[in-house]
Amino acid sequence: MVIISESKKAAYRGYSKTQFRYGMTYVVITFVIMLILNIYCSKTCQQLFYESKKASLVEKCLLASTEMSTLDVLNTTAVTGIVNQMDSLKVTRLVVTDQSGNALYDSSGSDAGTYTLFPEILAAIQGNDACSWNYHDGVIDARAATPIVYYGTVVGCVYMTEYDTVQGGLIQSMQNNVLRITLLLEIIVILFSLLFSANFSRRLNKIMTSMRIIQEGDYTHKVDMGGNDELTILGNEFNDLTERLKTSEEKRSRFVSDASHELKTPLASIKLLADSILQYDMDLETVREFVGDIGDEAERLNRMTAKLLSLTRAEGRSSEESEIIYMAPTVQRVARMLRQNALQSDITFQLDLEHDCPVLILEDDLYQVVFNLMENGIKYNTPGGTLTVRLGREEDNAILEVSDTGMGIPEDAIDHIFERFYRVDKARSRATGGSGLGLSIVRTIVQRNRGEIQFSSILGKGSTFTVTFPVFDTEVDKA
Repeated sequence: MVIISESKKAAYRGYSKTQFRYGMTYVVITFVIMLILNIYCSKTCQQLFYESKKASLVEKCLLASTEMSTLDVLNTTAVTGIVNQMDSLKVTRLVVTDQSGNALYDSSGSDAGTYTLFPEILAAIQGNDACSWNYHDGVIDARAATPIVYYGTVVGCVYMTEYDTVQGGLIQSMQNNVLRITLLLEIIVILFSLLFSANFSRRLNKIMTSMRIIQEGDYTHKVDMGGNDELTILGNEFNDLTERLKTSEEKRSRFVSDASHELKTPLASIKLLADSILQYDMDLETVREFVGDIGDEAERLNRMTAKLLSLTRAEGRSSEESEIIYMAPTVQRVARMLRQNALQSDITFQLDLEHDCPVLILEDDLYQVVFNLMENGIKYNTPGGTLTVRLGREEDNAILEVSDTGMGIPEDAIDHIFERFYRVDKARSRATGGSGLGLSIVRTIVQRNRGEIQFSSILGKGSTFTVTFPVFDTEVDKA
């Protein structure tokens, strides 16, 4: 069972609040955009109807003013006669005034002689066509006025009003339809947002739940995101990370177990020898022999801890810490250090170092690589055998090849020789002081310095380690 701490619960509640805040922000933004579009559509619709109404009403005013301009005398009787002949106008109100705004005719029933100084009439008396309108509650209230011109002189004006409930109803219907569509779209957006948010949260919670499971130590857990989007990629990356954590944990556990076992063996031997000296009466020669064995075990323990420290440093050091060096001087230095070991084991060195080239690596790292490979070549060689070290170059790669004439390694062990504490022949490894860490150190150093290591062996004939590093030619060398 996964136990969630209070701090994690608070984090998840905060996540829910954040999710809600982002969702509401999205809804509000879409609502504002749709509201703006709704207002724009409404205003545009009204403007289209206004232009149509303006053209129609002004045309009627011009028609009436043209008829009025044919009169020699503009008075109530003459104007009434012309209006009675124009039954096709069909407007709500028709007013004809003289040049001072005095009504000569008013279809609303107002008495003649009344001054009708509407803004449109004032503009028409000054010689301009005027039109205005107002829309409210499904009714269009349009007003227009045009001057009556007699031989270039404004002698009056024609003023018309028209209350249009048909086109006003159309405008109101269109506005209502647009509003309903807007509300429907907003509801769809909200539902879509809720579904998307729920699906996104469900998939994201899968990863969060998997993280809690991994925190509890279950590295076998995998998350299945489904789909083909960024969360799917995130889930795959999470699974890859979990796999690496699992592998790392297995290596760590195996390393701790192997290290504990390897360190326990010399410690147990030292304790057993020490207890034997204390519990039994021994002559001086036997005591010296036991003390010598204790010293050998202590030395073995010292070598093992030194190897562990070397491996830790090799894994922790940055690849940026490097220098340009030639490999031959390091090989010669290692050969001098191990020459006495080789003489004791009756091993002959063959050094072919003529084809040396520069590489980018710390000298201490290169020394560790060469020392471990040559030391293994001596330990696991046969008496009277040969250890060959060759330097060469293949295209842009520097080659370090270390070959021995030992018994070789069985095929089933080749894939494991670089593992920590692995030994092909454990009895012989203990006898020669081997810890099973040397080749692991070599591989770690080589890989950190952009190199590769390969191994080949023929059972009964010997083994060969081939290390390649990129050649680092300096400008002086190229010149």
